[in-house]
Amino acid sequence: MEKDQVPQDHGALESIRKVIYATDKNGTYTKVRTAGWEPENIALDQAWEVINEKVERARQQVLSGKASPLLFHLEKNMITKGMLAEMTGISWFRIVWHLRPSAFEKLSQKTLEKYARALNLSVAQLIKPE
Repeated sequence: MEKDQVPQDHGALESIRKVIYATDKNGTYTKVRTAGWEPENIALDQAWEVINEKVERARQQVLSGKASPLLFHLEKNMITKGMLAEMTGISWFRIVWHLRPSAFEKLSQKTLEKYARALNLSVAQLIKPE
């Protein structure tokens, strides 16, 4: 692609500009800043729609008492149970157990603090999601 043909289609990451390589008038590869291009922007928009749907589904499960607030925070922060296990030192199996509202309600203050610290939240924010 030639330097003057680099797309500048603004999208979801409008404030972020990235660098790609294109050829200049001499045929030499050079770095060119771009705001993105339409196919990339469409893919990003679709990905964010899926993420937002998962977060909303988790929020509804918490509000209906089918899941603990921990599920909402996992989805909102886009982290897996395995990642949370690494961050907290709590086993993956225990995290799965803590996704149950009845188990989450019985957690010690120490365990709640571990989760809150890993998710960069206060314990109050952990217990009562937005």
